[in-house]
Amino acid sequence: MIGVVDYEAGNISSIVNALKAVGATYCTSSNAEELSTCRGIILPGVGAAPGAMESLRRHGLVDFLKSFDRPFLGICLGMQVLFEYSEEGEIPCLGIIPGKVMKLGSSAEKIPHMGWNAVEQRQACPLMKGIADGTYFYFAHSYSAPVSASTTGVTRCGGEFSAIVNRGNYSGVQFHPEKSGRDGLQVLKNFSSLC
Repeated sequence: MIGVVDYEAGNISSIVNALKAVGATYCTSSNAEELSTCRGIILPGVGAAPGAMESLRRHGLVDFLKSFDRPFLGICLGMQVLFEYSEEGEIPCLGIIPGKVMKLGSSAEKIPHMGWNAVEQRQACPLMKGIADGTYFYFAHSYSAPVSASTTGVTRCGGEFSAIVNRGNYSGVQFHPEKSGRDGLQVLKNFSSLC
């Protein structure tokens, strides 16, 4: 079973509908004890990093998420809080992946970056199995993570940034697979197959 973390910062219904569509079993919870029984975790995210981190702390989930040892997928803000620090609110995050999340550069066509962008795969990644390099996914964000050793896929909007990251059992996607049609569902199907 996949645990979808319900911490008042996620579009839970969209994720749940997408997991149903790929035939994955799931539960939604903000309780670390319940989530600890799951074979994988999805941390969705909409909103701002300060509110997300405050909610994770309030629900007693910070240490749990940092020590989770099974497949983990952060989506959008859920990916950004995997990093050490966010410029949004100047706040420390989970610190699982090195680096600082920054506001999109002034050369970005528009902020927030909303719409479909191609993702260039830089390294093999189980999440992208069966998905062609250069496939378009749906993005909606104003902050982005740097390209680093943890980056397995990039996209561009006023500069290049991480679209997919992986460090050990932790993965993250800046785009919204639940809003990205057939290829987005394939990402979730690939993740569920790891769990």
